[in-house]
Amino acid sequence: MTLFVNRLTHLDVSLWCPERGLMGASWRVDAELDGELGGDGMLFDFGEVKPWIKSRLDQGADHTLLVPTEAPGVSVRDCPEGLCLRTETPYPMEVRGPRQAFTLLPWPTITPDRLADRLAAELMRQPPERVSDIRLTLLEEAIEGASYTYSHGLRRHAGNCQRIAHGHRSRLHVWQDGERRPELEADWARQLADRYLVDEADIAEGREASFLGRLTSRYQADQGRFALTLPRERCVVLPTPTTVEHIAAWLAGEIARETGRATRVQAFEGIDKGALAEARP
Repeated sequence: MTLFVNRLTHLDVSLWCPERGLMGASWRVDAELDGELGGDGMLFDFGEVKPWIKSRLDQGADHTLLVPTEAPGVSVRDCPEGLCLRTETPYPMEVRGPRQAFTLLPWPTITPDRLADRLAAELMRQPPERVSDIRLTLLEEAIEGASYTYSHGLRRHAGNCQRIAHGHRSRLHVWQDGERRPELEADWARQLADRYLVDEADIAEGREASFLGRLTSRYQADQGRFALTLPRERCVVLPTPTTVEHIAAWLAGEIARETGRATRVQAFEGIDKGALAEARP
């Protein structure tokens, strides 16, 4: 007997891609569980399936930086913060943070199918009673129109969003005069694609901040100390924390200023959630 649960939860992560560099990703999680029926006529109570799987994904890969440790130019070592990741291609990057902020995968590249198999195998280490197998599917949201991936970290967040390199794949909707503006959506999605959004207050001061055209973000959060160094052109600096509320307000303000027209922005943070903001020139 097989029990299935579609849209069980979402994973929001960043990952290192050998071709694109640091990028955000958002996947819908579907699950199938095989096993024998119990005396109650059920394999597993739906009310228990979702929180059981979701809690384990939340404690594992979700809101971490996925690192393919066998990718060219990738190295990982211990450091005072916990782990230090360094990359060389397609551009240099250094990330430091507590170990739980990273998911290390012994692969040359990361794919949703391979990650799904890995996560299912981890769930099967301590399966629920009567469950003989678990299969997960990670699916990207089908998006018509503009979308972009971004990474960020929220120093003041009490949960896992404080991790300095986690991210999302997101829709972007822009309205002016009561109508969607797909050309503006596409233009801003291109500007933000695969970028790191950084709070200006988190930028390290002094020589280090501008060394070789790189930008360093550093902060202390509840989970520990974090630092990230990227080429400056891979970063977009906001004058506020990079919450989706502030992202929406910043986008609305920038677009209104550039176009000279009142603008309404719906900025998504991954799948099915986000914020709305309006601005006038």
